[in-house]
Amino acid sequence: MTAMPAAFARHATWGRARRLLREFGYEQTDPDRFYSALAEDTAQLVAAVHPGPLAGAAVLDVGGGPGFFADAFTARGAHYLSVEPDAGEMHAAGIDHRTCIRAQGQHLPLRTGSVDVAYSSNVAEHTDRPWELADELVRVTRPGGTVILSYTLWWGPFGGHEMGLTHYLGGHRAVRRYTRKHGKPPKNLYGVSLFPITAQAGLNWARQARDARLESAFPRYLPRWAWPVVKVPVLREVAATNLVLVLRRR
Repeated sequence: MTAMPAAFARHATWGRARRLLREFGYEQTDPDRFYSALAEDTAQLVAAVHPGPLAGAAVLDVGGGPGFFADAFTARGAHYLSVEPDAGEMHAAGIDHRTCIRAQGQHLPLRTGSVDVAYSSNVAEHTDRPWELADELVRVTRPGGTVILSYTLWWGPFGGHEMGLTHYLGGHRAVRRYTRKHGKPPKNLYGVSLFPITAQAGLNWARQARDARLESAFPRYLPRWAWPVVKVPVLREVAATNLVLVLRRR
Protein backbone atom coordinates (compact mmCIF):
# COMPACT_ATOMS: atom_id res chain seq x y z
CA MET A 1 0.00 0.00 0.00
CA THR A 2 1.25 3.49 -0.80
CA ALA A 3 2.21 6.07 1.81
CA MET A 4 -0.41 8.30 3.37
CA PRO A 5 -0.11 12.07 2.71
CA ALA A 6 1.31 13.54 5.92
CA ALA A 7 0.21 17.08 5.04
CA PHE A 8 -3.45 16.08 4.96
CA ALA A 9 -3.16 13.60 7.83
CA ARG A 10 -2.72 16.52 10.24
CA HIS A 11 -6.22 17.70 9.34
CA ALA A 12 -7.81 14.24 9.54
CA THR A 13 -8.90 14.47 13.16
CA TRP A 14 -11.85 12.95 14.97
CA GLY A 15 -13.32 16.43 15.30
CA ARG A 16 -13.25 16.89 11.51
CA ALA A 17 -14.87 13.50 10.98
CA ARG A 18 -17.71 14.36 13.39
CA ARG A 19 -18.19 17.80 11.83
CA LEU A 20 -18.44 16.40 8.30
CA LEU A 21 -20.82 13.65 9.41
CA ARG A 22 -23.05 16.33 10.92
CA GLU A 23 -22.96 18.36 7.70
CA PHE A 24 -24.02 15.34 5.63
CA GLY A 25 -27.34 15.51 7.43
CA TYR A 26 -28.05 18.81 5.66
CA GLU A 27 -27.45 17.59 2.07
CA GLN A 28 -31.16 17.46 1.26
CA THR A 29 -32.56 20.13 3.64
CA ASP A 30 -29.85 22.81 3.41
CA PRO A 31 -27.60 22.10 0.40
CA ASP A 32 -25.93 25.52 0.62
CA ARG A 33 -24.57 24.66 4.05
CA PHE A 34 -23.61 21.12 3.11
CA TYR A 35 -21.84 21.87 -0.17
CA SER A 36 -20.03 24.92 1.19
CA ALA A 37 -18.56 22.82 4.00
CA LEU A 38 -17.65 20.02 1.60
CA ALA A 39 -16.07 22.48 -0.85
CA GLU A 40 -13.80 23.94 1.84
CA ASP A 41 -12.76 20.48 2.96
CA THR A 42 -12.07 19.45 -0.64
CA ALA A 43 -9.90 22.49 -1.30
CA GLN A 44 -7.96 21.71 1.87
CA LEU A 45 -7.43 18.14 0.69
CA VAL A 46 -6.25 19.18 -2.77
CA ALA A 47 -3.88 21.81 -1.36
CA ALA A 48 -2.37 19.21 0.97
CA VAL A 49 -1.66 16.50 -1.62
CA HIS A 50 -0.56 18.71 -4.53
CA PRO A 51 3.22 19.26 -4.39
CA GLY A 52 3.06 22.89 -5.50
CA PRO A 53 1.01 25.89 -4.37
CA LEU A 54 -2.57 26.17 -5.59
CA ALA A 55 -2.08 29.86 -6.27
CA GLY A 56 -1.75 30.13 -10.04
CA ALA A 57 -2.48 26.44 -10.61
CA ALA A 58 -5.09 25.28 -13.12
CA VAL A 59 -7.55 23.09 -11.19
CA LEU A 60 -10.17 20.99 -12.96
CA ASP A 61 -13.18 19.75 -10.99
CA VAL A 62 -15.09 16.99 -12.81
CA GLY A 63 -18.62 16.94 -11.47
CA GLY A 64 -18.51 20.42 -9.94
CA GLY A 65 -22.26 20.52 -9.38
CA PRO A 66 -24.00 23.79 -8.54
CA GLY A 67 -20.81 25.85 -8.16
CA PHE A 68 -20.00 25.90 -4.44
CA PHE A 69 -16.47 24.64 -5.03
CA ALA A 70 -15.40 27.60 -7.16
CA ASP A 71 -15.17 30.03 -4.24
CA ALA A 72 -13.09 27.65 -2.13
CA PHE A 73 -10.46 27.30 -4.86
CA THR A 74 -10.41 30.87 -6.16
CA ALA A 75 -9.90 32.02 -2.56
CA ARG A 76 -6.63 30.07 -2.68
CA GLY A 77 -5.60 31.73 -5.94
CA ALA A 78 -6.29 28.76 -8.21
CA HIS A 79 -7.63 29.03 -11.75
CA TYR A 80 -10.73 26.90 -11.28
CA LEU A 81 -12.66 25.14 -14.03
CA SER A 82 -15.48 22.65 -13.54
CA VAL A 83 -17.14 20.14 -15.84
CA GLU A 84 -20.74 19.14 -15.12
CA PRO A 85 -23.00 17.04 -17.40
CA ASP A 86 -26.32 17.90 -15.71
CA ALA A 87 -27.70 21.34 -16.58
CA GLY A 88 -30.22 21.14 -13.73
CA GLU A 89 -27.44 20.43 -11.25
CA MET A 90 -25.35 23.32 -12.61
CA HIS A 91 -28.09 25.87 -11.93
CA ALA A 92 -29.54 24.34 -8.76
CA ALA A 93 -28.05 27.00 -6.47
CA GLY A 94 -28.46 29.98 -8.80
CA ILE A 95 -24.69 30.58 -8.88
CA ASP A 96 -23.05 32.35 -11.84
CA HIS A 97 -21.18 29.67 -13.81
CA ARG A 98 -18.48 31.56 -15.67
CA THR A 99 -15.94 28.77 -15.14
CA CYS A 100 -18.13 25.73 -15.87
CA ILE A 101 -18.35 23.56 -18.98
CA ARG A 102 -21.25 21.24 -19.63
CA ALA A 103 -19.74 17.92 -20.70
CA GLN A 104 -19.35 14.27 -19.77
CA GLY A 105 -16.45 13.30 -17.52
CA GLN A 106 -15.68 10.36 -19.80
CA HIS A 107 -15.09 12.75 -22.72
CA LEU A 108 -13.47 15.89 -21.35
CA PRO A 109 -13.30 18.73 -23.92
CA LEU A 110 -9.75 19.65 -22.85
CA ARG A 111 -6.41 19.04 -24.49
CA THR A 112 -3.97 16.51 -23.07
CA GLY A 113 -1.76 17.84 -20.27
CA SER A 114 -3.67 21.11 -19.87
CA VAL A 115 -4.23 21.32 -16.08
CA ASP A 116 -2.09 21.09 -12.96
CA VAL A 117 -4.71 19.31 -10.86
CA ALA A 118 -7.63 17.16 -12.01
CA TYR A 119 -9.97 15.85 -9.38
CA SER A 120 -13.36 14.29 -9.07
CA SER A 121 -15.21 14.13 -5.75
CA ASN A 122 -18.22 11.86 -5.16
CA VAL A 123 -18.91 11.42 -8.86
CA ALA A 124 -17.50 8.02 -9.83
CA GLU A 125 -20.37 6.18 -8.12
CA HIS A 126 -22.84 8.07 -10.32
CA THR A 127 -21.54 6.73 -13.64
CA ASP A 128 -21.49 3.23 -15.08
CA ARG A 129 -18.08 3.98 -16.62
CA PRO A 130 -16.02 5.30 -13.69
CA TRP A 131 -12.64 4.14 -14.97
CA GLU A 132 -13.10 5.91 -18.29
CA LEU A 133 -13.66 9.07 -16.25
CA ALA A 134 -10.54 8.26 -14.23
CA ASP A 135 -8.50 7.78 -17.41
CA GLU A 136 -9.64 11.19 -18.64
CA LEU A 137 -8.50 12.81 -15.39
CA VAL A 138 -5.05 11.41 -16.03
CA ARG A 139 -5.02 12.43 -19.69
CA VAL A 140 -5.76 16.12 -19.12
CA THR A 141 -3.21 16.49 -16.30
CA ARG A 142 0.25 17.75 -17.14
CA PRO A 143 3.34 15.64 -16.31
CA GLY A 144 4.11 16.06 -12.62
CA GLY A 145 0.57 17.18 -11.91
CA THR A 146 -1.90 15.69 -9.45
CA VAL A 147 -4.88 13.42 -10.11
CA ILE A 148 -7.38 12.89 -7.29
CA LEU A 149 -10.33 10.53 -7.46
CA SER A 150 -12.60 10.35 -4.40
CA TYR A 151 -15.77 8.28 -4.36
CA THR A 152 -18.33 6.68 -2.05
CA LEU A 153 -17.99 2.92 -1.64
CA TRP A 154 -21.14 0.95 -2.39
CA TRP A 155 -20.75 -1.50 0.49
CA GLY A 156 -20.12 1.26 3.01
CA PRO A 157 -22.90 2.71 5.19
CA PHE A 158 -23.34 5.68 2.82
CA GLY A 159 -23.35 3.62 -0.38
CA GLY A 160 -27.09 4.03 -0.78
CA HIS A 161 -26.90 7.80 -0.34
CA GLU A 162 -30.33 9.13 0.68
CA MET A 163 -31.73 5.60 0.69
CA GLY A 164 -29.78 4.93 3.86
CA LEU A 165 -28.76 1.41 4.79
CA THR A 166 -31.54 -0.17 2.72
CA HIS A 167 -29.09 -0.56 -0.17
CA TYR A 168 -27.81 -3.65 1.65
CA LEU A 169 -31.11 -5.26 0.67
CA GLY A 170 -30.32 -4.58 -2.99
CA GLY A 171 -30.25 -1.40 -5.05
CA HIS A 172 -33.59 -1.83 -6.80
CA ARG A 173 -35.31 -2.90 -3.61
CA ALA A 174 -33.92 0.16 -1.84
CA VAL A 175 -35.40 2.40 -4.53
CA ARG A 176 -38.82 0.81 -4.15
CA ARG A 177 -38.73 1.16 -0.35
CA TYR A 178 -37.70 4.82 -0.61
CA THR A 179 -40.43 5.57 -3.13
CA ARG A 180 -43.13 3.98 -0.98
CA LYS A 181 -41.98 5.88 2.09
CA HIS A 182 -41.54 9.33 0.51
CA GLY A 183 -44.01 9.22 -2.35
CA LYS A 184 -41.31 9.96 -4.91
CA PRO A 185 -38.21 8.17 -6.21
CA PRO A 186 -34.81 9.04 -4.76
CA LYS A 187 -32.57 11.60 -6.45
CA ASN A 188 -29.90 8.92 -6.85
CA LEU A 189 -31.65 6.17 -8.78
CA TYR A 190 -29.92 2.80 -8.67
CA GLY A 191 -28.86 1.62 -12.11
CA VAL A 192 -29.45 5.06 -13.62
CA SER A 193 -27.53 7.62 -11.57
CA LEU A 194 -26.09 5.43 -8.81
CA PHE A 195 -23.94 2.34 -9.34
CA PRO A 196 -22.09 -0.13 -7.12
CA ILE A 197 -18.37 0.67 -6.96
CA THR A 198 -15.67 -0.89 -4.82
CA ALA A 199 -12.35 0.08 -3.30
CA GLN A 200 -10.68 -2.93 -4.90
CA ALA A 201 -11.72 -1.84 -8.38
CA GLY A 202 -10.30 1.63 -7.79
CA LEU A 203 -7.03 0.31 -6.43
CA ASN A 204 -6.71 -2.04 -9.39
CA TRP A 205 -7.25 0.82 -11.82
CA ALA A 206 -4.78 3.11 -10.03
CA ARG A 207 -2.01 0.51 -9.83
CA GLN A 208 -2.35 -0.25 -13.53
CA ALA A 209 -2.72 3.33 -14.76
CA ARG A 210 -0.43 3.65 -17.74
CA ASP A 211 0.47 7.33 -17.46
CA ALA A 212 0.28 7.93 -13.71
CA ARG A 213 1.73 6.56 -10.47
CA LEU A 214 -0.40 5.85 -7.41
CA GLU A 215 1.00 7.85 -4.50
CA SER A 216 -1.58 7.34 -1.76
CA ALA A 217 -4.93 5.78 -0.97
CA PHE A 218 -6.86 6.61 2.18
CA PRO A 219 -10.40 6.97 3.56
CA ARG A 220 -11.51 10.52 2.98
CA TYR A 221 -13.73 11.18 5.98
CA LEU A 222 -12.20 9.00 8.68
CA PRO A 223 -9.70 10.25 11.29
CA ARG A 224 -6.08 9.38 10.51
CA TRP A 225 -5.88 6.61 13.13
CA ALA A 226 -8.46 4.69 11.08
CA TRP A 227 -6.65 5.03 7.75
CA PRO A 228 -4.94 1.59 7.94
CA VAL A 229 -8.35 0.03 7.23
CA VAL A 230 -7.61 0.64 3.53
CA LYS A 231 -4.94 -2.06 3.75
CA VAL A 232 -7.45 -4.74 4.74
CA PRO A 233 -9.35 -6.39 1.85
CA VAL A 234 -13.11 -6.82 2.33
CA LEU A 235 -13.10 -4.75 5.53
CA ARG A 236 -12.13 -1.61 3.60
CA GLU A 237 -15.20 -1.99 1.38
CA VAL A 238 -17.43 -1.36 4.40
CA ALA A 239 -15.33 0.62 6.86
CA ALA A 240 -13.49 3.07 4.57
CA THR A 241 -16.82 4.62 3.41
CA ASN A 242 -15.11 6.90 0.85
CA LEU A 243 -11.82 6.15 -0.89
CA VAL A 244 -9.35 8.80 -2.04
CA LEU A 245 -6.82 7.86 -4.72
CA VAL A 246 -3.98 10.32 -5.31
CA LEU A 247 -1.84 9.83 -8.41
CA ARG A 248 1.08 11.72 -9.95
CA ARG A 249 1.05 12.14 -13.72
CA ARG A 250 4.11 10.65 -15.37
